[in-house]
Amino acid sequence: MAKTYFYYSAMNAGKSTTLLQSSYNYKERGMDTILFAPSFDDRFGDPAIYSRIGLKQEAVLFDQGFNLYAYVEKKQEAFENLRCILIDEAHFLSKAQVAQTIAVTKDFGIAALCYGLRSDFLGEPFEGSQYLLAWAEEIVEIKTICHCGSKATMNMRIDSKGKTVKSGSKVQIGGNESYLSVCMKHFIKDVGTIRNNAFEGEGVTV
Repeated sequence: MAKTYFYYSAMNAGKSTTLLQSSYNYKERGMDTILFAPSFDDRFGDPAIYSRIGLKQEAVLFDQGFNLYAYVEKKQEAFENLRCILIDEAHFLSKAQVAQTIAVTKDFGIAALCYGLRSDFLGEPFEGSQYLLAWAEEIVEIKTICHCGSKATMNMRIDSKGKTVKSGSKVQIGGNESYLSVCMKHFIKDVGTIRNNAFEGEGVTV
């Protein structure tokens, strides 16, 4: 039975590379795939998923109004053997789109491989990640490391001078020039939001 998989990590852990390799593996065995990516990431100009090591494959762009289920249902006839959909930056999915992804696997027998972050630069969860963590049948961590050598689990936004950014829009497209993957210790030290939440409210004794 086809399943929904959620592969999560901090920034720059190689999620897109892993996605493209997975798609290649399907195609090498004679199976078709459809790739999806968020429409607002226009850094590379054309609708495709790119990896940091130079891999690339055409992708279908989605926004908040895009119906994944309806798209896959319509496109099945165009493929001889559609077996998998792969979603890059899956944390940008809406709750409804995660539900549509689950429905694709059950109604059409097509696997769904979703790759994304758990939380934003302030440690707050993304909507898509919340529901993928709740509903995906397989959850896999793709590991990367902090500058201290510990496992990185958090995403820290930086400015052009490398200084930590502690406010701003939840969505800001960027790579190594805009984000660092850090461990929880350094996230708390440099961003502080989780520690602040720990001591909010009345009656808290520190």
